Amino acid sequence: MPFQKIQPEKLAGTVVKQIELLILRGILRPGDRLPAERELAEKLGVSRPSLREAIAALQERNLLEPKAGAGIFVADVMGAEFSETLVRLFSDHEEAMFDYISFRRDMEGMAAERAATLGSDTDLQVINTVFRKMEAAHSKRNPAEESQLDAEFHLAIIEASHNVVMLHMMRAMFTLLREGVFYNRQIMFKQRITRDTLLDQHRAINDALQQRDPAAARAAVADHLTYVENSLSAQSRADRHEAIARQRLEQEALR
Repeated sequence: MPFQKIQPEKLAGTVVKQIELLILRGILRPGDRLPAERELAEKLGVSRPSLREAIAALQERNLLEPKAGAGIFVADVMGAEFSETLVRLFSDHEEAMFDYISFRRDMEGMAAERAATLGSDTDLQVINTVFRKMEAAHSKRNPAEESQLDAEFHLAIIEASHNVVMLHMMRAMFTLLREGVFYNRQIMFKQRITRDTLLDQHRAINDALQQRDPAAARAAVADHLTYVENSLSAQSRADRHEAIARQRLEQEALR
């Protein structure tokens, strides 16, 4: 008969699975610090030796990392998604920037559709909360803050899509964007007209999501990223023209 005795699972194994799921679902993020040992053991309802065993197992799997004098942190498991060679290629060739935007348009459009239909009321509340922060930051004229909230807004939508593969793939892509591999997002927030347009576009995305309209949500995401693509293309063209003009000016001075 194909039956086997049930083996009771060790408490440490249960703790490992719980923390792994929190990381997989994006609830624990790279860089997040775990509570102190006593506090975490109490939260989980396990002994400190069982917790230590679980933490050691998660460290062996490179999901957690200790920092001397600071505690235990979620490891940056996404940082190694792309090799240094590939990241350098992304950085050195403009083609990768536009392919990245096209990729985002497809993936985030799908995520917005899923979020509008599968996201819980709490998911949509998180998205709306981030958008309200964007509105509040708009008057401060701080490109760094607006840029950060822009990323948080888009990632909140991806989280609300409840697809863990998409979540971690897109987080890895946003890590490269944050590091300026594809383009400097802060440049998009420097001009007043552009900033106003971007806020209106994010408002349209948020409104469609709050109304649970998947088609409108996907269309709003596509409109937004097409605008980003066109703006960056125009800037790139202007930069090339300026470089040529400077060469002409330099040559004219020699005549």
